[in-house]
Amino acid sequence: MEDAFYYIVWSIIVLPLTALCWKEGIAAISDNSQAFKAFRNNYLAVYSLQGPYVYALYEHYGYSPAQIGQLFIAGFGSSMVFGTFVGALADKLGRKNAALGYVVTYSLSCCTKHSPDYWVLMGGRVLGGIATSLLYSAFESWLVAEHFKRGYSEQALGQTFSYAVFLGNGLMAILAGFLGDYLVEKMGLGRVAPFDAAILFMVVGGILIAITWPENYGDTSSHDLSQQFTKAWDAITKDPCIALLGAIQAMFEAAMYSFVFLWTMAMSPNKEAIKHGLIFVNFMTASMMGSFLAGVLMKRARPEYYMKYVFGAATAALLVPMVMALDTSKNPELKGKPITHSGKIQLIAFCVFETCVGVFWPSMMKMRSDYVPEELRATIINIFRVPLNLFVCVVLGNVEAFPLAGMFGLCVAFMVVSMVSQTQLDKFSQARPVYHKVSEAADAEESGHVGKGATVADS
Repeated sequence: MEDAFYYIVWSIIVLPLTALCWKEGIAAISDNSQAFKAFRNNYLAVYSLQGPYVYALYEHYGYSPAQIGQLFIAGFGSSMVFGTFVGALADKLGRKNAALGYVVTYSLSCCTKHSPDYWVLMGGRVLGGIATSLLYSAFESWLVAEHFKRGYSEQALGQTFSYAVFLGNGLMAILAGFLGDYLVEKMGLGRVAPFDAAILFMVVGGILIAITWPENYGDTSSHDLSQQFTKAWDAITKDPCIALLGAIQAMFEAAMYSFVFLWTMAMSPNKEAIKHGLIFVNFMTASMMGSFLAGVLMKRARPEYYMKYVFGAATAALLVPMVMALDTSKNPELKGKPITHSGKIQLIAFCVFETCVGVFWPSMMKMRSDYVPEELRATIINIFRVPLNLFVCVVLGNVEAFPLAGMFGLCVAFMVVSMVSQTQLDKFSQARPVYHKVSEAADAEESGHVGKGATVADS
């Protein structure tokens, strides 16, 4: 019966989600091929599988929080160093090729989890950092280019983002969480089993990319990467909306990725036997509800307007573990015991935060599709990720120098900056046209010329 609380929380989240689905209906995205939908859901589910066990796996191998922090730093540092280059290469050499590169690098990263050797795991984190940069730039860039090239509407794009997060980071990830818990807890296959399952998903995804995806490109006019970086930097510095989007992305994702590292320590400060898989199911259900809520909100309001309230709710949610962590007393008798009262309260707060994360992803993707130039999309998205990776490296690099309350306090500060930046973006955006207009895409396709909102090269 010790699992009952996890299922109760899950039910509380599912009830409003079901009510939303009943009232609004899940918008059908008829503009995407079934093959693309299947792949999109698969790759999001596979990426989500890493979440619940990566910290627990390192802990199982006997590494200290400081060493685990170093492994996480390697991943984010790799994304920071190599991300800008792989983003630019994706624009120049093709987003499909970059997506296939993601499949290879992430699969290799999963393979390294079988070794308890520190340096093998470190190499896996470096590969994972490169894969993450490709995941968060190449796939979105490919989708936006293909969407507008085929003349689909802006509203349909926003609903596609919502639908992708709803199914990929939500439903499929929940199933993956149950599968991971079954493989680890019930079948006793070890904490590396979910990563082996992830490789199988990756192979299927890679085959679907190779067979069903046409190629598209960004800016191919530049002869070297330095020219592409210069163009991207000029776009960021000359347009306050793009710069503010970068600040929002960096701050929110810095807090989010720090949370991925911190939540296990927050909920089991005395090494309580919390259920990682079931907690992850709750997180992904909350994220799924948030992504569906984003689709509902985008029908009624601009993301520029409502996101500042979402960041406010996320700030309040992260204040809970910060306050809880102020009590630094330890109780060795709780080691191996079920989740505590404090852990239950934090689980509810973390589910609120994950709901905000679910709203964030499709809303941010929609805003980027509106304001980031198509020909430099992957390059600019990865430039945005440089400060976020730097911030996360700073947080994780000082995991033992600062108390847990201080770490969550920093995450709260990141959320406040996101909220302020979003307020400014809302103000600036009302006087600024967006990049993507259906008429521009249609005119460009009819005339054979490339303009704002159209892909740079034919598939």
